Amino acid sequence: MKSNFLIFITLAVITLVTGCQKDNYDPPSSTLSGRVVYEGQPIGVRSNGVQLELWQPGYNLFTKIPVYVAWDGTFSASLFDGDYKLVRLRGNGPWLDNADTINVQVKGSTVVDVPVTPHFIVKTSTFQKNGNAVTATINLQQINAGSKLERVNLYLGTTTIVDQNNNAGGAEVLGTAITDLSQPITLTVNAPANLVSKGYTYARIGVKTEGVAERLYSVPQQVSLK
Repeated sequence: MKSNFLIFITLAVITLVTGCQKDNYDPPSSTLSGRVVYEGQPIGVRSNGVQLELWQPGYNLFTKIPVYVAWDGTFSASLFDGDYKLVRLRGNGPWLDNADTINVQVKGSTVVDVPVTPHFIVKTSTFQKNGNAVTATINLQQINAGSKLERVNLYLGTTTIVDQNNNAGGAEVLGTAITDLSQPITLTVNAPANLVSKGYTYARIGVKTEGVAERLYSVPQQVSLK
């Protein structure tokens, strides 16, 4: 009986020590960051609406690590050092699907840009105050000849995070009304009273491609309403 009791105590101590060691693992201290880019320029997207996936092969628990893309096309993830596979999800982003895997070796602070081919891009965008209204004048460029423009939106918001889900007002032009992309496109929206009282707004263009869930966005610009 005494021998069995000692064995039980020994096993309990080993289990406790092992559990404490597992709980005391250091958190990941390395960082993978970068941008989603086309020709070296970041692609604007809906905040946390688009994600990439990281996979680390060679482990029994082979699960994805989601990496969300910020509104300005940047991303960042805290990781352990090691070799990872970076994947662009199908149907998740305002660009053509690309099944190629990007091999990434993370050690300390690692930076990598992820190239994509958008359907359209906003070449230029200007925003002007007209009374209590904001007028946007933009030029689009079609990158993929097979893509069809569905609509162009102008959004107003209180911060730089402004998109189809985060806005205080907006206007749109349907793609069927845009027959010549070599010509400027103009949109106008009346600013809501809460933005007028603040004295400024952030304006941003969203471009929707037919059959593609996510919009491509221009860089938000602050517009004075005073």
